[in-house]
Amino acid sequence: VEESKINLSILTLAALSLILMFLDHLTDWLEPARASLATVTTPIILIADFPVKSVKNLSLIAETRYNLIQDIAQLNQDQLLLQAKNQKLRALTVENNRLRELLGSADKLGDNVVVAELVGVDPDPENHEIIIDKGSVNDVFVGQPLLDSKGLMGQVISVSRYTSRVLLISAPSHSVPVQLVRRNLRLVAQGVGVTSHLNLMFVQETADIRDGDLLITSGLGGRFPAGYPVAVVNRVEGQSGKPFALVTASPSALLDRRRYVLLVFTEDKKGGRQEKSYIAICN
Repeated sequence: VEESKINLSILTLAALSLILMFLDHLTDWLEPARASLATVTTPIILIADFPVKSVKNLSLIAETRYNLIQDIAQLNQDQLLLQAKNQKLRALTVENNRLRELLGSADKLGDNVVVAELVGVDPDPENHEIIIDKGSVNDVFVGQPLLDSKGLMGQVISVSRYTSRVLLISAPSHSVPVQLVRRNLRLVAQGVGVTSHLNLMFVQETADIRDGDLLITSGLGGRFPAGYPVAVVNRVEGQSGKPFALVTASPSALLDRRRYVLLVFTEDKKGGRQEKSYIAICN
């Protein structure tokens, strides 16, 4: 009896379903009921779909943030390259014709670069040294010049596999051959242990040198490429009873305010033999 009642109920419901489907297909009689049912079920559907949408939105936010970080890093590198090339052009613009011929063999910034980062500073204030995160695996070598977007910073003095130590031009043990752009005068700039100025060694009292004169690398000795800004003269004083004047200059580079470094690869062909050199530029 119970089984017959269940079967009868199933048949009744099936018949009712068919009738309702038939009426819904041919008439609009069930439209108000459908609208009411949709009003009731919509919040349930939204709540059920909320976790899935939340996961998708979080994934989209994370992906967008990562892409923005990558884009910003690329823009910073592009800006660094443009600044480096611009400072080279500024130095060449103020040279006279004879200096331009002399600098005809100077290294030019290339397109193959390796971006490095300053990862350490010697805690001893007497040692003007920094550490960058590129080493022998990146073809960094001892004696490699280091510049920022404004001028010369120093040179590599030791290389390990993954890092290199750089001696800044402000160190008392560091000197660099320079050239006075305005008068084509060759001098030597010596560090004094202070990042704000350098001393020019053995400047004759009669030398034509003035405040504001630009000093660039002369290229003598083959260690530093010619034509890169080194410092700007800020003081010229005669010394009574001494054959040399007291001349100081402010470094063009921001020695204590740089973080990123570029190792720029260039190639020169001399006498049919290809030589490789690297120029480091910090930002």
